[in-house]
Parts: sequence; structure tokens; C-alpha cells
Amino acid sequence: MSGVKMSEMVEKMNLKNLTPDIDMTEKCLTVPDINRPALQLTGYFDHFDSERVQVIGYVEYTYLQTLPIEQKKKIYKQLLSYKIPCLVFTTEIFPDEELLKQANETDTPVFSTEQKTSPFQAELIRWLNVELAPCISIHGVLVDVYGVGVLIMGESGIGKSEAALELIKRGHRLVTDDVVEIRRVSDDTLVGSAPDITKHLIELRGIGIVDVKTLFGVQSVRETQAIDLVITLEDWNKEKEYDRLGLEEEYTEFLGNKVVCHSIPIRPGRNLAIIVESASVNHRQKQMGYNAAQELYRRVQESLTRK
Repeated sequence: MSGVKMSEMVEKMNLKNLTPDIDMTEKCLTVPDINRPALQLTGYFDHFDSERVQVIGYVEYTYLQTLPIEQKKKIYKQLLSYKIPCLVFTTEIFPDEELLKQANETDTPVFSTEQKTSPFQAELIRWLNVELAPCISIHGVLVDVYGVGVLIMGESGIGKSEAALELIKRGHRLVTDDVVEIRRVSDDTLVGSAPDITKHLIELRGIGIVDVKTLFGVQSVRETQAIDLVITLEDWNKEKEYDRLGLEEEYTEFLGNKVVCHSIPIRPGRNLAIIVESASVNHRQKQMGYNAAQELYRRVQESLTRK
């Protein structure tokens, strides 16, 4: 798992740096969790998650205020000896000078935020889970169609980018073309995004590079999108049997997560944009509990029963 720079966390969470003399250039976070060192402030350090961001809220702060100065020095020294990534004080509270002094000596950054503890923790964990999620890059196009994240895959030159451009003209949004970075943010969710170098750009053979955001406006692009459906484009093969009912779902797998997958044969005259739109709406309908293939099967069974 690669790390995320601590300076990025400071910028994202709008933190105030209370130890500006500490160089954070090489400091990274590698664990997408936080810890409130409540028991540790009483001297109990067994099972201490020292690799996490340490958050001190109002309760921990008021407890520290009740301690004699010599006991506080001892607790600070013990806490900082574990080489924790950083300390964050929430709810507009600030550490005393003794803690800042020891933090500078042990090269431990200390920050503060105006946010209350619970919302700050929730937002930081959410952000770290995305930034530190396992990630792979694949060849494809990711678009947001009626709120459904559709990953279009297929061989180079088969028409993925052209289909995406037609979808954009029909009011849908591009996430990325050519290279899709996929992150596994939970056991159920895959999130796709674009590499910085190709963000908002589409390559069209014979024309070149097109800037979608400039041509069609900011409403035609988005930064990230959960991947709900995979559509694989392939050349029409008359020898192959294609699914014509859709009673059984097919899946593809990324980073251990399964995603519904449809194989779409390409043939002159087939409008890919309309097919992708229909597949997206049909997928949403299935998610809401209605399956057209099962409804057809039910009607056929009723007809046979009557006969």
C-alpha cells in the first residue's frame, strides 16, 4: 500500500500547523484509520495503534488539564516515543507549550482544526480510505450514465472513445478515457478516476486529442465515479452464441470485487450510445427490484399453464 503525503492531509482537511519548523516533505500516512489516545494518556500503552493519526478531542484535552505538570511531561514523552505520524487537536483547542516542545524534539507534527471531533474523524477516515485504497490501472473508458458508473472495455480501436463522445453529447458525463485508475474503497465499492495527465481528455482517431471540459462545459465531466457496470465491446462473431434474455448475470472481477458485466457485439448500424444507455437504465431497474427477463419468463410460464 502506497502512502499519502502528510502535506496533502493538511491541505485537504484545512489544518493549522503548530510545528512549522518540522519538515514534512518525506512524511507519509500509510494507515486509513485514526486513533483517540484516551487510555494512552492514562499510561496504558498495550495494543496501542501508533501508526495511525492520533486525534485529541475535548475530553482528552480536559483530562490533560487535570494532570500535574510532571505527570504530563511523562505521558507526552511516552506517547511521542512511539513515533506516531502526527497529533491533531480538534474543536479549536491547542496543546500546551510542553507538548509542542517535545513534539519538535521528536520530529512529530502537531496540527489543530476548528472542526468538532466526530465530523473531523469521519471525513478524515473517508478521505484516507479513498487515497490509500488498493489501486490498479486498466485500459478502458469510464462514464456516468444516469448516475450509473459504466466502464467500457474492449480492444484498441473498437470504438470506446467514440461511444463515450456520443454519450457526452447526449448529456452524460466523462470520468476518464483510455486509462482508468480503479480503487477498492470497500468490499462492495470500486471507484474509478483519471490519471492527472489525461484528465478530461479524449483521443479520437483521425482527429486527435479533444478536451471534453473545454468543448462541452464542466457539466460534461466528473472527477470520480463508482463502477456499477462493465460493458465489453467485441467484434461480432456469427459463430458465437450471445445472451439474448439476460436471465443469468455475468460478472467480472477487479481487486477481488465483482461487477456485473455485459458483452456487446459490434456490428455496422448498432448505436453504441443508445445500447449503453439502455444497459444502464436496465441495471438500475434490476437494482430497484424489477427484472424484465424474469417478467418474460413468468409470462411464458403462465401461458403454458393456461394451455
